[in-house]
Amino acid sequence: MTWTLDTLRQRRVRYDDLVPCRNAFIDTRSPGSDRKENFTIIGPGVAESSDQHVHISEPHGFNVGGARQPDGCLNSQHSHEGAEVFVVHTGRWRLFFGPEREEGTLDIAPGDVVSVPTQMFRGFEKLDAGTGFLWVVLGGDDPGRVRWAPSVFDLAEHHGLVLLKSGRLVDRAAGETIPEDEEIETAPDAEEIARLVTPSPERLAECMVRHEALRGNADAVLAAPGVEECGVIAPAASGDGFGPGPISGWWPHGFQLRVLRVAEGAVTPDYHCDEPEVLFVQSGGVRLVSEAGELALGTGDTFTSPQGWTHRLEADADAEVVVVRGGDAPTGPRRAA
Repeated sequence: MTWTLDTLRQRRVRYDDLVPCRNAFIDTRSPGSDRKENFTIIGPGVAESSDQHVHISEPHGFNVGGARQPDGCLNSQHSHEGAEVFVVHTGRWRLFFGPEREEGTLDIAPGDVVSVPTQMFRGFEKLDAGTGFLWVVLGGDDPGRVRWAPSVFDLAEHHGLVLLKSGRLVDRAAGETIPEDEEIETAPDAEEIARLVTPSPERLAECMVRHEALRGNADAVLAAPGVEECGVIAPAASGDGFGPGPISGWWPHGFQLRVLRVAEGAVTPDYHCDEPEVLFVQSGGVRLVSEAGELALGTGDTFTSPQGWTHRLEADADAEVVVVRGGDAPTGPRRAA
């Protein structure tokens, strides 16, 4: 396929163009959680509301979304069936573990990456003043459903929201009724909660990389003067010089995650990927240069590269770009001949 700038622009989601959903989940009216915004950037996500806007529906083998919250705003305790990765774009955040936030916390800051294990309760709160944004990657084309803690169900019922077993929300306060052929979802019982156990602090420490701990790989295919690629999540060795880790996980991810640093005036080699590749500009800005011309990506923008499309990244100022490539062991970027 011949890619034009017009078709490439359709694969770019500007931060300023993100369409939020304010009633995506069962906790949307719970005190402390009623000011959050959820985003589905790539894939269907895990939203329980039909109001959720999907920016790019093309299957990638993983989903990309986001959460934007003001200070003091909570995301209630829940468990995921598939991988859930947080990249802190702006703000300082606290993760809470356990069904009632009683099993430990973890504070994270801009540039930190956390892959929270599956089958455990987690929630998060924005700590510092102002609004912050988390860029989120979920494993699988269908990342499964969210399992909420019992207290979330109690608060939702008090505020007129009911979750069905099909995963759909019913808003009784707005006059909606439960269809006769649908069943109401029930809260997890003690036996299920016991299975959704929080790992030890030592085990959870294996699931986070601090921004200051990122290290470039001199053997990376994209390494060049002023360009370094840092490994973050790799369940297995890839085909471009990266071994497993530093986050490998004991659960499937279905993707690898890196951070690409491009210094002012630096240029990556021309390359293409055979697997899906998504770029998120953590800081600065880059230009994607190809035979079609130049496409600019600014801070907070997301872009999905066409498979097999040859391009390079150029930076007019220091930039950091989060890179997600599909597969637990992707081939990775290949330099153009």
